[in-house]
Amino acid sequence: MNLSGNTVLITGGSTGIGLALAERLLKSGNTVIICGRREEKLQEARHLHPELHVRVCDVAMESERLAIFKWIQSEFPGLNVLVNNAGIQHRMNLMESGKDWNHYQQEIAINLEAPIQLAMLFIPHFAKQKGAAIVNISSGLAFTPMAAAPIYSATKAAIHSFTTSLRYQLSATGIEVIEVAPPAVNTDLGGIEFHAFGVPLDEFIDGVYQGLKDGRQEIGYGTSEKALRLSRDEIEETVKQINNHISF
Repeated sequence: MNLSGNTVLITGGSTGIGLALAERLLKSGNTVIICGRREEKLQEARHLHPELHVRVCDVAMESERLAIFKWIQSEFPGLNVLVNNAGIQHRMNLMESGKDWNHYQQEIAINLEAPIQLAMLFIPHFAKQKGAAIVNISSGLAFTPMAAAPIYSATKAAIHSFTTSLRYQLSATGIEVIEVAPPAVNTDLGGIEFHAFGVPLDEFIDGVYQGLKDGRQEIGYGTSEKALRLSRDEIEETVKQINNHISF
């Protein structure tokens, strides 16, 4: 993937990994659009970086996915990179899951339905662009699931599988398909301080940027880099180690 001269859309780009990646792409000479559900967070991001373009969009809703696609076609017809970053994580005990289904379905819609549909919407557009790329953010939990986050782990495993299929389907086109699988990163994913033990955000983004520079199709970091290449026996052992230290 080219690291400069792109027009990039990052979903969930107002905080965390999305914003850190947006900052790095801006510094490298790209036009960057971020979208998110919260207007105030988007405006805070633009206050820090006035050159950012922002758009309120709840990717959990199909109507808003369609709307942002149409808006991009009108306002940024040269868009050539999509970063499917938006994601939420709920920790739960399935024996005590008494909330309305919509609460759980939101995690599936944001983490899985949105990146699949957005990729499908933009593929015909990207086929006409130079240096086009679709970057899907999965997780180390796609390979070594955490029992306390069963839906999140399942959606990320599905995104890994979808990304692999997409890469093969688009192999004869000029569209790159890249998967970034973060380990636990010190962001507010899942709630404030949930991932305070994770790797520093800047350190992780440095690793991602190096992976993009090296032309890698699958990019992990630390524990997730190892997870990408574990054998089945190693996966089972790692899952045991992860879940022996987490209550739910």
